[in-house]
Amino acid sequence: MNDFKERIAAQLIAVRDRSLAYTEAEDDLLIRQHSPLMSPLVWDLAHVGNYEELWVLREAGGMTPLRPEIDDIYDAFKTPRKDRPSLPFLGPAEARRYIEGVRGRVLDVLDRVDLEGPSPLHRDGFVFGLVIQHEHQHDETMLATLQLSREPGLVREGELPPGRAGGPDEVHVPAGRFLMGTDTLPWAYDNERPATWVDLPGYWIDRLPVGNAAYAAFIEDGGYDDQRFWTPEGWQWRQRKGITAPLFWTREGGSWYRDRFGRTEPVPMDEPVQHVSWYEADAYARWAGKRLPTEPEWEKACGWDQEAGRARRYPWGESDPGPSLANLGHRAARPAPLGAYPGGASPYGAEQMIGDVWEWTSSWFQAYPGFRSFPYKEYSEVFFGEEYRVLRGGSWAADPAAVRTTFRNWDYPIRRQIFTGFRCARSELV
Repeated sequence: MNDFKERIAAQLIAVRDRSLAYTEAEDDLLIRQHSPLMSPLVWDLAHVGNYEELWVLREAGGMTPLRPEIDDIYDAFKTPRKDRPSLPFLGPAEARRYIEGVRGRVLDVLDRVDLEGPSPLHRDGFVFGLVIQHEHQHDETMLATLQLSREPGLVREGELPPGRAGGPDEVHVPAGRFLMGTDTLPWAYDNERPATWVDLPGYWIDRLPVGNAAYAAFIEDGGYDDQRFWTPEGWQWRQRKGITAPLFWTREGGSWYRDRFGRTEPVPMDEPVQHVSWYEADAYARWAGKRLPTEPEWEKACGWDQEAGRARRYPWGESDPGPSLANLGHRAARPAPLGAYPGGASPYGAEQMIGDVWEWTSSWFQAYPGFRSFPYKEYSEVFFGEEYRVLRGGSWAADPAAVRTTFRNWDYPIRRQIFTGFRCARSELV
């Protein structure tokens, strides 16, 4: 096995170790549904194995199906999450045996396929990148499920850099064209392609994500009770659900507390706010006299190097995310303090655009001009339209393998259980 294949094998092993670590709990915790928004944890565990069997063993490896009778159970499009507890899914022990059997065969396929051949699934290891990223995304979903369960555990207190005070509140991005998306990153998803030139007027964007202290000020100023700041749909949702603060926040004795993986603790006012919906982010931006950035504005501020005339893979350049550049990979089960990563700044000076919290944009999830589905339309194409808002940047729970300047996430504007925050923008003349 050559060096490239060995690196892929190492990533396959690392992501599987992560999945197994998140499903070490008692069987009851794994089988129960903790919210209708999420699948039982053991469903996610076997699903990543079934996905791997489908794409690596069957599609790329040409192998006979191992467990064709479970395909419908683990087809994410056939059964909504709320209905998955009624499925005859594999129990924890059987799920672990199944994914172990799949993984052994996957490593055999990796050893024998030509990663420089004509097959688009094989070329540059695309199909392996597909399943690695897919599993990391489900691992992040597992963490969101564990947070919703409020069961103690997984509160990793890894060391994070200190924040720093001072510096400009906003950075300026001058008018001009930039190249959005990618034609060159080998493991990029279809929705990141093809690269397209976009011309933007000048604008300002927050240097840092909106912090807990700033968001608490919005609450204290009556932001949740003032209809002027909310879209009609957002206001109806807020009233119907009785929303008065970010998910997991509670007010006691004049102070704010949060629940984090079963632990109640004071809300750290120097961290980016998380667990807010698009509606809440949009209302805050209006209250602050700003707006949410569009998706192109976010991507240009994150990675466009005007002087070099090209996009960067990460805000700081091409080097892999390290602990001094971004908060990724569940180093700690929380966002880093604001201003913790000056070395990870973009060419325009925006910080913490990768890691910490997913950031809502004002844009709907749409195809780029010239889009082509690959390898299947259900990954992106079926979600295009005006139902899902785009999120960018990745969170502390996202793995570096599934994060880059061009990576696109999307969700319903009501979603709060995911590790979401935001930053604001404003037009140049405002």
